[in-house]
Amino acid sequence: MDEPALRTLVVDDEPLATERLQLLLARIGGIDLVGTASDGESACRMADALRPDLLLLDIAMPGMDGIDVARELGRAGTRPAVIFVTAFDQFAVSAFEVEAVDYLVKPVDPQRLERALERARDHLERRREQGATVAPVAGEYLDEFWASDLSGLVRIRAIDIDRVSAERDYMRLHVGPRSWLIHHSMAALEEGLDPAVFVRLHRSAIVRRDFISGFQRNASGRWIARLADGTEQPVGRLYADCVREIAGR
Repeated sequence: MDEPALRTLVVDDEPLATERLQLLLARIGGIDLVGTASDGESACRMADALRPDLLLLDIAMPGMDGIDVARELGRAGTRPAVIFVTAFDQFAVSAFEVEAVDYLVKPVDPQRLERALERARDHLERRREQGATVAPVAGEYLDEFWASDLSGLVRIRAIDIDRVSAERDYMRLHVGPRSWLIHHSMAALEEGLDPAVFVRLHRSAIVRRDFISGFQRNASGRWIARLADGTEQPVGRLYADCVREIAGR
């Protein structure tokens, strides 16, 4: 049985870019183009009315940009898969923080677009299999992050993160001997990560529960968490109750 066509909305303020995407989509097939929009406000209205499966979304647009559109659709309960298509690569981290499926840089390579569309299909299929609804579900936690490195972008599974440490306006995700910076607040991460898996031990530290190998008190009576990699993490006074909760005492 053939896969159903992806109901797709193209959003770009440049008519030539929109036309080129339409031509590429027609050659690839499997796409039901439900409409085009040339600005963020129109994109939100059309997404709400047409309920597309997928948005091919430019970022740099006058007024409401593509990142704002993705955030607004998430808040409104309209959650199509999003592939950003842009002439700029500096927005990539922000794009994946709003759970974009992929990020394409213009001029779009046809084979790269085809792979992105397959990722969108896989994303939507996983959502259906998990029984996800269009609206955000209470108790739903972050399961991945995207971060920049020298080779481009890397996907980091939440379950692989050993600990998180704060560095001014950024958070550092530690995975084994490596680490990556992402632009998040500690409060947002504490809320977004599954509390059954992660625990906040300090105003500047979140640790995966099974990465904690023990606790000890220092000379001043403060708790110190011993971690599986041999390092130590002080436990903040406001988080001392976590020690008793973890130890079951």
